[in-house]
Amino acid sequence: MIDRGYCVTMARYNAWQNTQMTDTLKALDEKALHQDRGAFFGSIMATLNHLVWGDHLWISRFDGGDRPAVGPKEGLVQHPTFASWSAARFKTDGRILQWAQMLNNIDLKGDLTWFSGAVGKELTKPKEICVMQLFNHQTHHRGQIHAMMTAAGLKTSDTDLPFMPEPE
Repeated sequence: MIDRGYCVTMARYNAWQNTQMTDTLKALDEKALHQDRGAFFGSIMATLNHLVWGDHLWISRFDGGDRPAVGPKEGLVQHPTFASWSAARFKTDGRILQWAQMLNNIDLKGDLTWFSGAVGKELTKPKEICVMQLFNHQTHHRGQIHAMMTAAGLKTSDTDLPFMPEPE
């Protein structure tokens, strides 16, 4: 279904999109970032926090490294400032890319079992589905952020995968 190449491409895409989004969001002050915009998580900042929290959770399931120190509700405010969030985003994107680059195709086979706080029970799903969830979840919430950025009057950059720059 997926392979190492897919994971590396999507990890690169994730980092590229997050860098563009971060650069654009620098135009907003903290008040504007925390303003309730009627989105699922309310503000741009809460959605950014949810996204980095979710990425941290999923990558910990894949690489066995550290997990988020807080639950999903606390994750919405885990990084109260744009600077704090930016640092966490950069670190998490690097971790995802490093994981993808170290993968062997066989690492994506089989099942992943974890306890899901969202549904309150242990789940077992194919690893490939879980990895696709990591990348799909990122795209979904960046789309929400993109809509809030546009509504706030910001000019956003390309999000199309074919326009991603080649690695240097």
